[in-house]
Amino acid sequence: MPELPEVHTTVEGLKKTVVGLEISDVWTNYKSDYTPYKNQIKNKNFFKKFKKTVTGQKIVGAERKHKNILIHLDSGDTILIHMKMTGHLLYGQYVRSNSKSQAPKDKHWLVETWRPHPKEKEALHDPFNRHIRLVFSFTNGKHLVLSDMRKFAKVTLLETEDLSVLGPEPLEKTFTFEVFKKQILKKPTAPIKSVLMDETVIAGIGNIYSDEILFEAGVHPESTPGTIPEGVLKNIFTHIKPILRKGIKFGGDSMSDYRDINGARGNFQGEHKAYRKTGNPCSKKDGGLIERKVIRGRSAHFCSKHQKLEGQ
Repeated sequence: MPELPEVHTTVEGLKKTVVGLEISDVWTNYKSDYTPYKNQIKNKNFFKKFKKTVTGQKIVGAERKHKNILIHLDSGDTILIHMKMTGHLLYGQYVRSNSKSQAPKDKHWLVETWRPHPKEKEALHDPFNRHIRLVFSFTNGKHLVLSDMRKFAKVTLLETEDLSVLGPEPLEKTFTFEVFKKQILKKPTAPIKSVLMDETVIAGIGNIYSDEILFEAGVHPESTPGTIPEGVLKNIFTHIKPILRKGIKFGGDSMSDYRDINGARGNFQGEHKAYRKTGNPCSKKDGGLIERKVIRGRSAHFCSKHQKLEGQ
């Protein structure tokens, strides 16, 4: 799932490519009658409203709010995109076409698809960029598309979304140790790994970066906030901003399918010290081997030798 650095990198790409452009059309093949999707473009009735609202509007800005991408229009409306597990935005020239699909065996029909123009940059032709679910066409002949292999991404208008339930933004100056401590101790008995990933506690720290933060802080992912001494909590806090900023510096993490606005891979996966390093030697002098354990449904990667389980 794209985390804070990946979303930040995407927004910076949007600022360089689509701000100032006018939307001439919108296309999607998202379709769902699932009730929670009634205010998202996956609902056909909402999509009709969405398309009518945004077509003809000029993009005047883009920003990140936690893990949400906000695209501001000159009408005063804002498009909200949450990339969820496999979504990422791409900018370039795309070609609309029909291809034959077979299912069941005795029937054929045409399925509408979008592909990068043959002359577009090589990165856009990456196989991870081919799952096009949403296309914004611009009057300059270019397109902003959403590739989303597993179809989990969320697209709506800001007026339908309330972001107030999300925790504080970890890169803001107002995110002090006092704020961090207050938020973390809201869940004193939960594993620190899970608490760091909880969007209602701190927004933007996902699976990859929580592993890397706890590795550097020397804290076992199953330690609980209520048992972690204040000095150790401060150590965790001091690693949050530097690691997230490092993720941004390296253009995000493409260990999985994340790609930037130009279709290129990020490079933070080359900086991992814990995430998906199972069986590798720990880089710390007093370390052992990196282990993997599922904690509340999510994989945690850590060194049990130098990452201490607090309260034991």
